[in-house]
Amino acid sequence: MQHLCPSLPSWSRLVAALGLLTVSAAVALDHRPGDTGIAPSELEAVEAGPQSAPWLTGHYLIDLVEPADGEGGSEASIAAWVQALDEEPGIALEPAGFYSEGEHLFRLTASSQAWSELQASLTSDPLVEGFEPEVIYELGDASPDPTPAKPPRLDPNDPMFHYQWHMEQIRAPQAWATSSRGRGVVVAVIDTGVAWKDGSGVKQLPDLAQTRFTAGESFVAGVPEGLDDHAHGSHVAGTIAQSTNNGVGVTGVAYDATIMPLKVLSKEGRGSVPGIANAIRYAADHGAHVINMSLGGPLPSKVLAKAIEYAHEKGVTTVCAAGNEARSRVGYPAANEHAVAVSATNFERGLSFYSNWGAHIDVAAPGGDTRADKNGDGKPDGVLQNTIGIQNPAVSEYLWFQGTSMASPHAAGVAALIVGEGVTNPDEVERVMKKSAQHPNGVEWDKYYGGGIVDAEAAVAMAQRQYAPERAGFLGFLALWVLGGLGIARQGTGLRSMVLSGGAALVASGAVGVPLAYGLGGLVGGVSLVSSALWLSAAVPVAAVLLFLGWRRARPALLGLSLGYAALLAHAAIALPTLLESLPGGPAIDRLWLGAQAIVCMALARRLRRLG
Repeated sequence: MQHLCPSLPSWSRLVAALGLLTVSAAVALDHRPGDTGIAPSELEAVEAGPQSAPWLTGHYLIDLVEPADGEGGSEASIAAWVQALDEEPGIALEPAGFYSEGEHLFRLTASSQAWSELQASLTSDPLVEGFEPEVIYELGDASPDPTPAKPPRLDPNDPMFHYQWHMEQIRAPQAWATSSRGRGVVVAVIDTGVAWKDGSGVKQLPDLAQTRFTAGESFVAGVPEGLDDHAHGSHVAGTIAQSTNNGVGVTGVAYDATIMPLKVLSKEGRGSVPGIANAIRYAADHGAHVINMSLGGPLPSKVLAKAIEYAHEKGVTTVCAAGNEARSRVGYPAANEHAVAVSATNFERGLSFYSNWGAHIDVAAPGGDTRADKNGDGKPDGVLQNTIGIQNPAVSEYLWFQGTSMASPHAAGVAALIVGEGVTNPDEVERVMKKSAQHPNGVEWDKYYGGGIVDAEAAVAMAQRQYAPERAGFLGFLALWVLGGLGIARQGTGLRSMVLSGGAALVASGAVGVPLAYGLGGLVGGVSLVSSALWLSAAVPVAAVLLFLGWRRARPALLGLSLGYAALLAHAAIALPTLLESLPGGPAIDRLWLGAQAIVCMALARRLRRLG
């Protein structure tokens, strides 16, 4: 083979030489005296000291000859050798196990210095058959970690939180650690009102002092400004957004959300359909993202159904209590289309004895059972929140309530957490809530739990996981489109025109598009169907062109604006149809609208380029 070597490239020869050197070293190591059977790198760790590697116990095993087998020595000489070595300073010797004395196997403990001095003599000693470090073996399979890492959670300092088993059931503490906790989301509480401030004989509840509120409104006779003179509405609002981690009282599911207090039920807890329907429309027109209605009756109402549809078309998720008649029919408005119907569970995750169930149930949530103390905390297993005294708005109480009225705000709070992660379309919010819910029976849906018990942590994770890639792709797509679009502007234009084009494109796609896309308020709050569709269309660049086309210096900026809108709308049509919340017809119609508008914007940009 020697004649073949010159034909190898120089690097090949080097590799071959290194291979031969490695084999030679391995052969030499395999035959050296006192071999420990350890690879060279591992041997260095052994020689460095008994604690130098995680797979070493820090001891050494010394195997002495066995005279009875003709290996030399005698029992007396071995005993004398062991005694002498054990008396050496820095060295301790002991039998290594059940058969050690018969097998003459000993465990040696030595300091690093004593060990380094001892190795040479052990290698040449005729009584020593072999020595090696004591090594730890372990299972060879992929056994699960016996102590898996726990998911992050936020444990609030609210002193009565340990009584809120219902927050643990929906895994709210885990969601608090990983979410925006509903910041920027407005939840309308359509109920008996909320003790959200002092006024008209009502005292603000101390555990709502740090909760955010919009101005309240009353749609029934009694206290004004959405204040509470019953107790029910304040309790419901507390479940959604009680001030949390404030060292006072208890917690709320989406405690950084904003509550819109809308009073539609009287001091006696009664209200008519017109007032409720007006409150739904008011919420939709004044920036609410989620509506909670812990109220209902056995009969449907077209007026109420139309109001819920109106809110849905404006991008509002409506959550309702299923009813407390323990029957197989869901009450209204929960049974209406576009309403998320919520049944109630107890501490043991079973359906509460009073809860309605049926074909319209979407999800379940904790409603409690004040007759029981299954968790043994000395308190009833109801839902605990801060509220006013029963029909006594001047008094603050911490009360345990039960009912689907208590279940609904847990689900509404989870909806607020989902919206806070950027999922704003009500159909998508409901889908995430159902898909992330944990069903006690492991099925996809049944008439008792719907999709399952709402899971705040899983809902937040799903919202983040499914929409974060679209957000990253959204920005990347815009950047690529704008950079590519500069090619349109480059021909026949100078640096100033290119900068104007690119800047306008970034403004159009970023400053305008991103806030609208992710529910951060956009340019206008509470937009109507017409204005929303107009904002997400070619109307903006077309209007700008009509106004400024005669100003030649503005044309690069107009081109950039058209490019930016084209990028925004095209990406939305592909990946984010829920960007458009209020166009009727569902995602398919949204995609058609957004795609068509993107084509118009791109055609406009090409036309502007030709004009120069």
